[in-house]
Amino acid sequence: MDWGNVTVEDLMEALREVEWSTPPRPLPEFFSRFTAPRSYSKWTSRLKCNLYYYRTNYFILIMFILAIGFIRRPLSIVAALLSGLSLAFLNDSFAVTFNEKVTRTVRQFSPHLAAKMRPPSSPVLRGRPSKRAIHICGWPRSFFVFFFAAASCVLWFTSSSLLSVAWALVIALLATLIHASLRTPNLKARLNTFREEFRAVWRNYSEM
Repeated sequence: MDWGNVTVEDLMEALREVEWSTPPRPLPEFFSRFTAPRSYSKWTSRLKCNLYYYRTNYFILIMFILAIGFIRRPLSIVAALLSGLSLAFLNDSFAVTFNEKVTRTVRQFSPHLAAKMRPPSSPVLRGRPSKRAIHICGWPRSFFVFFFAAASCVLWFTSSSLLSVAWALVIALLATLIHASLRTPNLKARLNTFREEFRAVWRNYSEM
């Protein structure tokens, strides 16, 4: 496969569709045979090939470096959780499931309080109930989104962890770029690429 003809869009599409549950490549293979590319075309071809072949290794590497950045700033872990929670509340299914689980848990200890946490009934317009707004613990979803987002922003700036995590992300991406640029693609990577390409072609043929 000529990786020089593969565009960035093709690479991103392949990374999106490929199976990410495959185990990482062995460390002796991952840290061996480093050479400088001879030309710009060789560099781009090598970069795309390594990003595709060592995708799981790069993911673990980025997560490891980010974890080090989080450890240096413990409050950044809480800030990241609050940021993720505020974004997750924007998803309807997550918000509804979260509300149901919290209400069910509270009902075991205080049924009266759980009854107050029920969402208000939706009005009926022209004989049809209008679309019900999503509530969490009896409050509008937007309240929780803004509350957790504001709390995470306060933690990010007061702990100065945003800059630390940003530097960790830059270092992780730079380490990935350097490794993918200098790691010489081996024969196994080429054979693996050809095998997955054949499977994709065969899958498309079988669906015809």
